[in-house]
Amino acid sequence: MASHPINEPILGFAPGSAERTQLQAEMDRQMSEVVEIPCVINGEEVFTGNTTTPVIPHDHGHVLANVHLAGKAEMEAACQAAVDAQEEWIGLGLEGRCQIFERCADLLAGDWRMRVNAATMLNQSKTAFQAEIDAACELIDFWRFNCHYARGFHDDFQPLVSPSGVENSTEIRPLEGFVLAVTPFNFTSIAANLPSAPAIVGCTSVWKPSRNSYHSNYVLMQLMMDAGLPDGVINFLPGSGAEITAAALANPDFAGLHFTGSTATFQGLWKEIANSLSNLRSYPRIVGETGGKDFVVAHPECDRQGLLVALLRGSFEYQGQKCSAASRAYVPSSVWEAIREDLCSEIGKIRMGDARDFSNFMTAVIDQRAFDKITGYIERSRERDTCEVIVGGGSDGSKGWFIEPTIIVTTDASSETMVEEIFGPVLTVYVYEDTDFEAVLGLCDEASPYALTGSIFASNEEDVQTAFDALRFTAGNFYINDKPTGAVVAQQPFGGARASGTNDKAGGPLNLLRWISPRSVKRTLDIPQDWGYPFMQPE
Repeated sequence: MASHPINEPILGFAPGSAERTQLQAEMDRQMSEVVEIPCVINGEEVFTGNTTTPVIPHDHGHVLANVHLAGKAEMEAACQAAVDAQEEWIGLGLEGRCQIFERCADLLAGDWRMRVNAATMLNQSKTAFQAEIDAACELIDFWRFNCHYARGFHDDFQPLVSPSGVENSTEIRPLEGFVLAVTPFNFTSIAANLPSAPAIVGCTSVWKPSRNSYHSNYVLMQLMMDAGLPDGVINFLPGSGAEITAAALANPDFAGLHFTGSTATFQGLWKEIANSLSNLRSYPRIVGETGGKDFVVAHPECDRQGLLVALLRGSFEYQGQKCSAASRAYVPSSVWEAIREDLCSEIGKIRMGDARDFSNFMTAVIDQRAFDKITGYIERSRERDTCEVIVGGGSDGSKGWFIEPTIIVTTDASSETMVEEIFGPVLTVYVYEDTDFEAVLGLCDEASPYALTGSIFASNEEDVQTAFDALRFTAGNFYINDKPTGAVVAQQPFGGARASGTNDKAGGPLNLLRWISPRSVKRTLDIPQDWGYPFMQPE
């Protein structure tokens, strides 16, 4: 097997650095044009004329692109193109496929890096640091590590025993058919990984990008084609998720769904797939990462300054628009009394504004719909006797969709903002009596239907272990004395269970295994020449 990859180093964008100058220049260039974004079907750009115009979230008067949306004909053509491309894609072999995606990683680490980062900053309103971690480093890691894992499958899954006269082996085949990749707005890396991970092992994909990330996702589609991705292997389809799903399920070669998005949408898709089984050639693989209501539980004896930093960063980086963002915290009264004032003071120092201003820690939420949803949660909490907004709570949607970092303190552990996914810069804190640590662990376990990420802050190992055991099924990614965000490819493969998804761990080998369908092969060397068996011989 080839040597193990290493995680891509993160650029710092410090004042005066070359990367800072290059990124600012690239953002200026992208803001000077309105890009025409087509569908990409079988390698061809298709301009349908039915368009939508995505805007910059922190400057929603600025149009970024003119996106041509797929209609039924384009959707059906994309599915068929994926089916038709698979035979040659399999024939290229694993090594040929890996070389293409490793070339993608090299391009992204090099000349394409600032273009992809700038597109993510403008399209999804990320800071330079958040874009660098996501759009560059994580995606480079996905491509390199996924190729590494796939190469290992051939050796890892061979039979242990071949008796005399027999050679046993396992062929690592892809699924028969194409995978529908339905991708989210919040991580550019996830958007590209969902169609490309199955492709590495020989599947082909139809990629339905989020309406809020068409621009950055199209840049990555162009990058993959520039790296030599053959026509039809990944087909890029901006458009209606419901209509694209219908077209995919009408094709008997639909082989799987690779999804990141809301729990409700994923459950609806699962039902649609179940209802379509009689028309499909195979039982589709269904892989999904959905919502979260991610927690921080603090023990009375913990690193209080570390807790403060974890709450601030975990809740408010990228405006809380992460499936893993800290959204609820259980803090003992003694600790809360010690950190409350400083936490509010530090949050008051957070700068929020245009992503091009590198002094800003936060920017805007993604669109008007998100703005209205998040501000609705804040306003309803103000009306409840059990809740108090102690910092933030303000918003301004006049130029961009800006919402202040907000902390709500509640005396009701089952209050709306304590149990429902908000997907914005809102943290709800439940303050408990110091003596109730173990009871609070049970409360945390039962309060939410989700089980994505969570963390425990405790200084004593015995208390860490108590939380570790009590919260076993509450999080697919569990953090000890750290914020519950920031999973790194190959270090902390990511995914949750319960209402948070199928926990197939993007960033590790388990996800890739979902896209293969092995064939066991027995080659007989000593071919039997007599149909009789020894037991049949007379005494």
